[in-house]
Amino acid sequence: MYNEIFKDRIEAAILLSEKLKKYKNSNSVVLSVPRGGVPLGYEIAKNLQLPLEIVLSKKIGHPFNKEFAIGAVSMDSTILDDHPDVPKEYVEKEIVRLRSLLREKHKLYRGDRDPIVLKDKNVILVDDGIATGNTLLASIEILRKQHPAKIIVAVPVLPYDTLPIFEKQTDEFVYLIASKHFRGVGRFYEDFQQVKDDEVIQMLEVTHPLA
Repeated sequence: MYNEIFKDRIEAAILLSEKLKKYKNSNSVVLSVPRGGVPLGYEIAKNLQLPLEIVLSKKIGHPFNKEFAIGAVSMDSTILDDHPDVPKEYVEKEIVRLRSLLREKHKLYRGDRDPIVLKDKNVILVDDGIATGNTLLASIEILRKQHPAKIIVAVPVLPYDTLPIFEKQTDEFVYLIASKHFRGVGRFYEDFQQVKDDEVIQMLEVTHPLA
């Protein structure tokens, strides 16, 4: 259906925009995952004439295996799985630590601007690709607590075996390549340079969110 490789994030975003055009000028918000997801979110928001926002969340890692998520935290919400072996004090300290990091990131990217209210809006959650998907799944769960009308996840590439998980956890899942030979997101782009903080800030300033 698509070439197995994208020129850059912009090309991937243009292709995703085509699949999302029914949301043009609708009661929708594009939420991008910093930093790599922001150039895609910027392009999609511009093409669909929608406001652009960022989604900030971090997984809470198990004390003995940080890669294993036991929950996730946003600036104002927390989700936790039941792990009786994990001390409550550890979880509480991690929530405080991670929330502090998220507030710093929000201030860096958005200044003092309040996030867009997502209640009853379609949320189009965008990243430049899915590897494990753990953080994105945590973001979906946290976003549900804000009662959006729909959660649509849009990504250029993901491993084939994670496809059923995302189709189940979203109201709509839009993708370009589900690879059976997945070896990292960057391998699907000719140009996969790291996105800098100042680029994120600039893109967010250009696409002013709705009040």
